Amino acid sequence: MIGLYLIFVIMVFKEILPGQRLQPYIKCFYFYESDSDRSYDDIVFPSGTMEVIFNLGAGNWKSKKGDTFYTTPPVELWGQITKPLAIQSVGRNIMLGFRFYPHSAAYFFDENVAEFNNEIVDARQVFGPKLQTLYSRLLETPDLNAKVAMIEDYLWSRLSVTEKKHSKIKFIGDIIGNLKKSYSDDNILSISNRHNISSRHLNTLFSQYTGIPPKLFYKINRFQHSLNLVNAAEEKLTNVAYSAGYFDQAHFIKEFKLFTGLTPNAFAAQASPINQILAGS
Repeated sequence: MIGLYLIFVIMVFKEILPGQRLQPYIKCFYFYESDSDRSYDDIVFPSGTMEVIFNLGAGNWKSKKGDTFYTTPPVELWGQITKPLAIQSVGRNIMLGFRFYPHSAAYFFDENVAEFNNEIVDARQVFGPKLQTLYSRLLETPDLNAKVAMIEDYLWSRLSVTEKKHSKIKFIGDIIGNLKKSYSDDNILSISNRHNISSRHLNTLFSQYTGIPPKLFYKINRFQHSLNLVNAAEEKLTNVAYSAGYFDQAHFIKEFKLFTGLTPNAFAAQASPINQILAGS
């Protein structure tokens, strides 16, 4: 069941594949445990996805809003992050989270998912008392695989809530698959023409079920691709821009800085692993 196991200086990270029944809806589960009480600051970048995180340790997380850091709730619902988000880890943290696909969070919500953009809210207030019961059970359960199985059962039971809109969400999922094949503005127009819908209607549907418009999604997708290339350090930064589909080096630097607050060179010099865990790849 465990798909990936990494150990860094300050953390243990395991990525866990969902069971077969949830694979169309959940991209992955992940487990994080810090091995130090030392507090530290980091930045989370846009990923094009939403996620839920159960905080199971004695420490806590803080996220910055305006000029102030606020402690995040015990069960965090992360909306779409469209700009760099400063975070702090305080104390020894243990987290168990799951990440949706760009469109699949909509299967589990009655609300328009765009309402959660750039927000970290208490998931128990969104999902209701059954999630609080699940959280309490997770705190009492020592085995990781058992914890994941409990979350999967909960998600499967909630999936039927939005059954009537499944076909529209699936349609957006198919469009996302097409957008990921190209890093070109022209691809959005061609998708509209192919499905015989206006760009305006596509924009409305896409924003309703992913939280962001298609143009912003493909920009984040392209940025994530460039981020992977920078992290891999297999190409010179001068070549990453063209490999990731940017017009030129200046375009690449401007967009990279928009999503990270840093230039590619500055990021490469001080990259840390936690933002990749929290923001996806």
